Parts: sequence; C-alpha cells; structure tokens
Amino acid sequence: MRTALSDLGLDSYSLMDACGDPTQKGELLFDYFSHRANVLNTFVEPRLMDAESAQKIYAEMHAELSPTCPIPMNKQKGDKKAPAYLTSIINMLIEANSKGLPCDYDPRQLTTVTRRGAPLRTLARRVDGAFPGPINPIAVWEIKEYYYTTTFGSRVADGVYETLLDGMELEELREHEGIHVKHYLMVDAYLTWWTMGRSYLCRIVDMLHMGYVDEVLFGWEVVERMPAIVSEWVETVHRRDTS
Repeated sequence: MRTALSDLGLDSYSLMDACGDPTQKGELLFDYFSHRANVLNTFVEPRLMDAESAQKIYAEMHAELSPTCPIPMNKQKGDKKAPAYLTSIINMLIEANSKGLPCDYDPRQLTTVTRRGAPLRTLARRVDGAFPGPINPIAVWEIKEYYYTTTFGSRVADGVYETLLDGMELEELREHEGIHVKHYLMVDAYLTWWTMGRSYLCRIVDMLHMGYVDEVLFGWEVVERMPAIVSEWVETVHRRDTS
C-alpha cells in the first residue's frame, strides 16, 4: 500500500509510523483489502457465468416455470441474438416468488417517491426494474449482463457509476426523509467482469460496503438469492398495506 501511494506521489504516513509499523488505519485498510480479495476470489469468481452457462440455466428455468413475465432480447445481431439471459432469469424468479403481486420489469418512467399524494423525490435515471412499480417502490434494481462484450469499454464502466449515482440519491432519501427503497445490482459475464474488469468488481464491493447498494448478486447467485429476496418484498408489501 505504501508503494502504491508513493507511485502516485502521495504520502503514506497515515498508514505507517516513523518506525515502519502499521498504524490503526493501515491495519484497517489491510484487513479490508484482504477481505475484498477473498470475497472476489472465493465467492464472486466461481459464480460468474458465460453465455453458454447462462443459456442452460435460462432454458431449464423457462421449461420448468412456463413464465408469462417479459423475456427481453439482448441487443446483439445475427447468431448472437438471443434472450437476455440474466435479465430473463431474474424476471422469472421474481414472477415465481411474488405471490401474484405486480412488478414493473422494465419501467419507462423515472422512479418517484411520494408523501401524502405529493411528489417527494424523483431519481435522475430510469432503473431496470421496480417492485411493485416505479411509484413508491419497495425495491429497484440494475442489471449489467455483458456476455458478448469483447473489450471493457466506457459503456460497461458507466454502468458501475450509474448504480453509484442511484445509490447516492437513495441514501439522501433515506437519511433526510426516513424512506428506505431497497437497491440491488445484478451483474454477470465472466470475461467482462473477471478477466477484463476486475478492478470494477473492487469498486462494486466498495459501493456495497459504503451503503450505496443493499445487495449485489453475481451471476449464478441470482438463483441462490432471488427467491428469498422477493419473499421479503412480498412481506413488506403486506405490512405496508395493513399499516
């Protein structure tokens, strides 16, 4: 860490004292970086899928659930044109676990929170999904699947910082108005995120620990976690309707 700061022309006195021993801040940073590396290497990396793996899970789930929810297509052309696998998997899991409650799988309007019938906050961006809808949602989410991307370009990087912007707006809403809208990020594509964009996975983990996103789901993890997450949403709707 001291070498990295030195290479940037920055002082490392806050990390190490005059005797070369780590300060409390230095030990804290070392523990965090070690934790982050362990999470990425032992948990995230094994769960990231490629297009073939995602297609297999999508096909099995579609056959089992016979969904009526939207199955969006990706933006590819030719032989790469196919369902957006991760988005479709998420949509199917939400439908299967939402007990018939509505869900806006592709909001075409900005997310708005109201109080006593009047607008209170409106987010700057449209999100990829809102439950039960974009007006007074319990949860909103962003999906970043890039199975056919061959380079880690600005569009992919922008996706990370768009989620950061949403998180900062939702933090302001939570701190100043006492309203907590759950905020989720789902990402997949082994080549894009692990091989080419691992530093951005670090930023995503940082966002999670900074409180700008409630939960991040990596690849196959959506199958593991979405049923329980959606069940929590359903319980929240029922509590809100009876309060």
